[in-house]
Amino acid sequence: MTSPKSVRIIGLTGGIATGKSAVARFLEEQGAVVIDADKLAREAVCPGARALERIVALFGEDMLLPDGSLDRKRLGREVFADSDKRRQLEEILHPEIRRLAEERIAAMAAEGHQVVFYMAPLLIESGAVDRVDEIWVVTVSPDVQRERLMFRDGIGREEAERIIASQMPLAEKERHGKVVIDNSGTLEQTRRLLAGIWTKETGEY
Repeated sequence: MTSPKSVRIIGLTGGIATGKSAVARFLEEQGAVVIDADKLAREAVCPGARALERIVALFGEDMLLPDGSLDRKRLGREVFADSDKRRQLEEILHPEIRRLAEERIAAMAAEGHQVVFYMAPLLIESGAVDRVDEIWVVTVSPDVQRERLMFRDGIGREEAERIIASQMPLAEKERHGKVVIDNSGTLEQTRRLLAGIWTKETGEY
């Protein structure tokens, strides 16, 4: 990810159901800019987008909803258990997401922002570590992660554990983090933790 030298890019990542979005909201409340890779991914496949045309050419017209938008759930089921199809999808999406991210970062730099958070669940897995200046990892204890995922998605323990097991372990993600944010407690506890981190880590910017 190429960015203006005046902007420091902080990658914000973590596992499923760790509370990345809640952390991002706190950062935005402090005046930080947060670019959400998931939102860019949705923008990349909006009707009329070249990436959507390539996905349809590869996976078929069945991947479209009646209004012409991408059936993300159906596509997800299609690629979840097929590593080759997932790789093909990533080869379509990742360059486009990167382009959109660089556009947003350049725009933020033009507005005078010195720090931009790039929130991406698969930041490490996608090999984008070298595109950010540092990484902040949102983590929780294994029990909390499982319980939150079960509650959020309305699924059972076995399915939750299967989904978690399919992802990079949180302990491994934590090793990449300059800052590790333990979000196992209450929202208020996390906010107090973040307030201290924000003051310490961004005081130099």
